[in-house]
Amino acid sequence: MPSVKRPAAAGRSSGAGRPRGPGVSLNRALSKLGLCSRTQAAALIAEGRVAVGGKVIRDAEQRVDPDRDHIAVDGKRVVGERKVYLMLNKPRGLVTTRDDPEGRGTVYECLEGIELPFVSPVGRLDKASEGLLLMTNDTQWASRLLDPVSGVDKLYHVQIGVVPDAAMLAKLRAGAEIGGELLKAQSIEILRTGERNSWLAVMLDEGRNRHIRRLLEAHDVEVLRLIRVAFGRLPLGDLAKGKARHLTAEELALLAG
Repeated sequence: MPSVKRPAAAGRSSGAGRPRGPGVSLNRALSKLGLCSRTQAAALIAEGRVAVGGKVIRDAEQRVDPDRDHIAVDGKRVVGERKVYLMLNKPRGLVTTRDDPEGRGTVYECLEGIELPFVSPVGRLDKASEGLLLMTNDTQWASRLLDPVSGVDKLYHVQIGVVPDAAMLAKLRAGAEIGGELLKAQSIEILRTGERNSWLAVMLDEGRNRHIRRLLEAHDVEVLRLIRVAFGRLPLGDLAKGKARHLTAEELALLAG
């Protein structure tokens, strides 16, 4: 795989909007092959550094077959990387992106020193959230896990700044309508309570933006900590905070259904 300088984001190509043919867009193909993100690929294409079948292509929407077409960057052919499946215990304070325009720390800092192809997060955890984050270069596997129909449940432990009574718990379970969108958890149970705060076990069968935080905030419930502890039947376990490791065959089977 070529050594590619990380490019700046690029705008839409002049070919955008035209009818699409078979295969996938060129920038998506580079992502699927494990070279870089689609945004970074679009920049490489715009810079004239990408060729298909020996011809330089500057249209990120050009349709190609990543398994059959000869795709090269800076004159070196890009071939598919081995499939990689990671679990990471995300610390609080990191964002789930590769590059952050605000210069904040990202989860990729936790992968430093590990020899890896380009990998992407499977879903997201916001900056203030912690816990189990999956990362992979297998886009089909990631899409299946996140699909609203065939996807898997996700379990969170949430510390809140109140001790809920039965009435409040019933309201939380009923969900909240925000801007015409109903936010609801699959289940909400009390784990333990203290004098002024409590821990809830919240199960989601979908993952909308800041789903749990928005749901609880709609009922004036302050979120103190939010930790994803399981993805489907895969638990976070005892993986140290800020550390990442490859999933075992047994763990991959847990996510298979």
